[in-house]
Amino acid sequence: MSRKRIIAGNWKMNMTPSEAVKLVEELKPLVVNDDVDVVYCVPAIDIVPVVEAVKGTNVQVGAENFYIEDKGAYTGEISAPMLVDAGVKYVIIGHSERRDYFKEDDTFLNKKVKKAIEAGLTPILCCGESLEQRELGVTMDWIRLQIKSDLAGVASDDVKKLVIAYEPIWAIGTGKTATSDQAQEVCKGIRDLIAEIYDAPTAEAVRIQYGGSMNAGNAAELLAKPDIDGGLIGGASLKAEFGQVVNA
Repeated sequence: MSRKRIIAGNWKMNMTPSEAVKLVEELKPLVVNDDVDVVYCVPAIDIVPVVEAVKGTNVQVGAENFYIEDKGAYTGEISAPMLVDAGVKYVIIGHSERRDYFKEDDTFLNKKVKKAIEAGLTPILCCGESLEQRELGVTMDWIRLQIKSDLAGVASDDVKKLVIAYEPIWAIGTGKTATSDQAQEVCKGIRDLIAEIYDAPTAEAVRIQYGGSMNAGNAAELLAKPDIDGGLIGGASLKAEFGQVVNA
């Protein structure tokens, strides 16, 4: 497989700036791995100190959110150019918490994907189904709709560079994890969809992560699957355990 693995931590609303720097210093020796892209997606207030703290390491910094305009009267928001200037390389788009709590719909997320690409940021585009949708047997129907909507009008060359994160909502922060076969089935379905929308080379190039309670205990089994290229890690990214996931 020619795709390079990518393990990204989503810190969510955790870690003050001083706590963030302390955690980075603890993780530095644990996440050294030239075969894996390692990313810390951190709260906005932590970006500048974390970018400084990871200088000279193999770690890149991602943001958890941004707004679609470059500047203007949007009190409390952060723009893509601000992130780029601060040293950010990746940005999470479409996480279920943003979709649910902050009512970000696919039309808005499509604008976010395009803006991130335009600014030179790599989107980590999230998709995933609820427990009810899985039990109804509409998992792939739902995820296909999300991805088709979120990538509408996005060029093949840009899709090759982005990251798609499959996060079953019922497995985020619950301690429940999709089995490796369940995760592989959906990640392969996503790759097949990219081939259908674009072409086989695009599908082969795009990196697909699994997110949803991936940890040191289950990472190796999940990452052994042919269509799972990495993980978007929540709780385990805030502990030394993150190093074990990176090296799994």
